[in-house]
Amino acid sequence: MLFAVSGVTTDPWIPPLVACAVSFFTSMGGISGAFLLLPFQMSVLGYTHPSVSATNQVYNIVAIPSGIYRYCKEGRMVWPLAWAVVLGTLPGVLIGALVRVTGLRDPHSFKLFAAAVLLYIAGKMVRDLSVSRHAAQPGPANAPEGTSTATVTRGSPATVTVTGCTLQRIAYTYQGETYTLPVAGVFLLCFIVGIIGGIYGIGGGAIIAPFLVTFFKLPVYTIAGAALMGTFVTSVAGVAFYTAIAPFYPHLSVAPDWFLGLLFGLGGMAGMYLGARCQKFVPAGVIKWMLVIIMAGTALKYILEFFA
Repeated sequence: MLFAVSGVTTDPWIPPLVACAVSFFTSMGGISGAFLLLPFQMSVLGYTHPSVSATNQVYNIVAIPSGIYRYCKEGRMVWPLAWAVVLGTLPGVLIGALVRVTGLRDPHSFKLFAAAVLLYIAGKMVRDLSVSRHAAQPGPANAPEGTSTATVTRGSPATVTVTGCTLQRIAYTYQGETYTLPVAGVFLLCFIVGIIGGIYGIGGGAIIAPFLVTFFKLPVYTIAGAALMGTFVTSVAGVAFYTAIAPFYPHLSVAPDWFLGLLFGLGGMAGMYLGARCQKFVPAGVIKWMLVIIMAGTALKYILEFFA
């Protein structure tokens, strides 16, 4: 089957099947899976136009709501954190989208950029895994923001309770332990990450998940929903932006391939719902190591292709 906008020729069942498998695992870590679908589209399907970024974001729009619904239903959505992520990444994503169209049109250079992003995320996850045993220990009463301040209570409910939300900090409890984080720090980090995400075509919120776990010592079970919400909102803005500027680049494929993105999204919808439902039964370390291996392998492949 030929997809006219992207020029991709593939069987219509392949995009939803790949998206379902990818999103099932990545959604457990608060990542939509778009960062893995992009190299699949570029390397396997041969889709290297700038519009691949917008198509990736169409996938996010269709797929993510099912995962968000599941996290909300289970009481594991930290809404103040979700909106902080959205407000921080949104302007950055728009800047990144403009850079993608005006400064990174060459797919050869874009692959090297994608490899750098993937390696950086993988490195952050490895660091988080190396300190996870220490982060799990209860901190002192005057622990810095982003660290735990209470001992986990055996039998505590696996739901989130927001205990404080101001312009300075957000605080919530999960399984008897309290976590705090500075709003300004989250906003600045999300803005920077949003620029990278806008260039890479993953909405911005996707990359923020490992940063929240590493920098602010937050449990992956509580940030997944917020990160997905950030990815969803910023992806809507990203698709709107790419569509709006497409007429200014008539000789360049900028607008998304809606049908291809929809097929990816339908598969991702099923995968994210199942992933969000199963997340609490899977050790966080297993999820992170799996993502590290996939991201590092993809990045190394891109680096070898760049210097070949």
